[in-house]
Amino acid sequence: MPAQDPQMAPTKPRRSDARHNREQILAAARAAFTAQGIDVPITGTARRAGVGPATLYRHFPTRSALVTEAFAEQLAACVAVLDDALADPDPWRGFCAVIEKVCALQVADGGFTAAFLSAFPDAVDHERERRRAEESIVELVRRAQEAGKLRADFAPEDITLLLLANCGVAEGAGEQGRAAAASRRLVGYLLQSFSVERTAPLPPAAPLSLDQIRPA
Repeated sequence: MPAQDPQMAPTKPRRSDARHNREQILAAARAAFTAQGIDVPITGTARRAGVGPATLYRHFPTRSALVTEAFAEQLAACVAVLDDALADPDPWRGFCAVIEKVCALQVADGGFTAAFLSAFPDAVDHERERRRAEESIVELVRRAQEAGKLRADFAPEDITLLLLANCGVAEGAGEQGRAAAASRRLVGYLLQSFSVERTAPLPPAAPLSLDQIRPA
C-alpha cells in the first residue's frame, strides 16, 4: 500500500470545522449566559456546544473574550441606540428612545445586560464602548434637562436605578411576552415621572454605578 503523501495528510481541522465549532460555542454561550448569568461554568458551555474544553479555550482563551464575542451584535445594537439618540434633534425624544430600547434589550437578553455592564480588564474594545455609553447617557440627560423637558433633579445614576427595577420586572414577570409587556408598562410610568410636569421633589440620587447591575 503506497505511503500517504505528507502534504496531503490533514494536520489540523478544516477551516469549515473550526468555524462550525466557533459558532456552536457562541450559540451555547449566549444561551447559558442568558439563562444562568455570565458566571456560568465554562466547562458546561463546552458540553452544551458539543466540544471539549480545549477546543473552547483555543477559540476563546478567557471568559471575557467569550462573553464579549457572544454578545458582540447586542453591544453594537446598544451603542447604535445611544448614537441615534444623540443625533436626534429633539433631546427628550432621544432620551425616551434610549430608555425604551435599552429596557427592551434587557428583557430580551438578560445575559447581554450583565455582559455589557460588567468590567473586563482584558476586553479593551468592550470597556471602551462601555465608557462611551456612560458618557452618552450623561450627555443625553444634560441635553434633555437644558431643553426643559427632563426634571432638573434627575441624575445619570437614575438610569442604573431604572435598569435595576426593569431587571426585577423582567425576571419576575415570567415568560418573555409577559415580561416585555410588564417592562413597557414600567417604562411608561417612569418616563412620565421623569418629565418636568411631575414637580414633586425626589430624594437624593443613590450612589449607584453601572457595575452594580448583576443578574440575580
